[in-house]
Amino acid sequence: MSGTGALSGIRIFDLTRILAGPTCTQLLGDLGAEVIKIERPGQGDDTRRWGPPYVTGADGRPTGESAYYLCANRNKRSLALDISRPEGQRLARRLISRCDVLVENFKVGGLAKYGLGYEDLRAEFPGLVYCSITGFGQTGPLAARAGYDFLAQGHGGIMSITGEPDGQPLKVGVGIADVMCGMYAAVAILAALRHRDATGEGQHIDMALLDTQVAWLVNEGVNYLVSGRVPRRLGNEHPNIVPYKAFESADGWVILAVGNDRQFARWCRFAEVPELARDPRFSTNSARVENRRALYALMEPVMRRRTTAAWVDGLAALGVPCGPVNDIARVFADPQVRARGMRVEMPHPTAREGTVPLIANPIRMTVTPPDYRHPPPLLGQHTEELLRELIGATAEEIAAWREADVVA
Repeated sequence: MSGTGALSGIRIFDLTRILAGPTCTQLLGDLGAEVIKIERPGQGDDTRRWGPPYVTGADGRPTGESAYYLCANRNKRSLALDISRPEGQRLARRLISRCDVLVENFKVGGLAKYGLGYEDLRAEFPGLVYCSITGFGQTGPLAARAGYDFLAQGHGGIMSITGEPDGQPLKVGVGIADVMCGMYAAVAILAALRHRDATGEGQHIDMALLDTQVAWLVNEGVNYLVSGRVPRRLGNEHPNIVPYKAFESADGWVILAVGNDRQFARWCRFAEVPELARDPRFSTNSARVENRRALYALMEPVMRRRTTAAWVDGLAALGVPCGPVNDIARVFADPQVRARGMRVEMPHPTAREGTVPLIANPIRMTVTPPDYRHPPPLLGQHTEELLRELIGATAEEIAAWREADVVA
């Protein structure tokens, strides 16, 4: 069942698991698309078991639904289908005939052995938008390798510029290469659907974790291409703007992100060190970049004189960008985050409280906003419902497929 959002009426055949693909299809589902999550009977999405923590059941014990799985699988219905069996492949094609988009993240060629690769389907379903998500793409010397977020972060360069200058390379604290690939994939699918609607022609979308990781090197990537100098790790600092880092305050940490010379002069006045704004080493951003070590040595003891709240409140009133370094508990308690509704509760059939907390979609739209129709499904929760609804399967057919372990 589609929602009332902008993608209402679009149906997705979702053969993805883990994070990149599910992020993509959850985003499309939030915007109104109907997402059919195809899972292997008895196994399901690997992330169902990636815990603790797990949802707490009515008996007070952990269920089999991990928090990790919950993060990227709402607004989907689960159909447990074994596509390794010939009858499962035939059934998959019947279901695909009722869909607009297929999204998969098997290894290159992985679905071809089941007769479900793009080349296997394109003639029969010429309007199908088929999106493949892999580690390294469909071409190139590494195409056959399995891809993982951590490997993409390392291979794609982001770890080389993340971490303290004298420390080891660090990955980002969440699977950001997966998440960004999923978001790029969703954008590509929307573009392909617009083309399909105009021409009737589907197409194959080839998304790679490595490609998208390279793409979101953004300014640091282009800094290298323009200058030929390899960027280095700067910790929380910025390569082109100073002062721009996290400082220790009297009671924690505070971020100062000065974007221009006027803001720096305002900080100097508020901090009661106006002489720094007049110092030729620091009076312009270019000079501050060249003399960042000297400036930070002078600023750090000044920043420790006041609390985080004092800096944030005082500098905000002057238009100087400044903010706290919150832990995740403080994030969800933050008045702005709460006002924006970034935590949502959804009904869940096995949760002790009857609901599970999820992170809301950040998109705000005046006419077709995201909506929350389905909680992350249990494995095979909607198998019978979907088979009846999409292909008119009878009770006898479904029973026979269950007996043959084709569906569950």
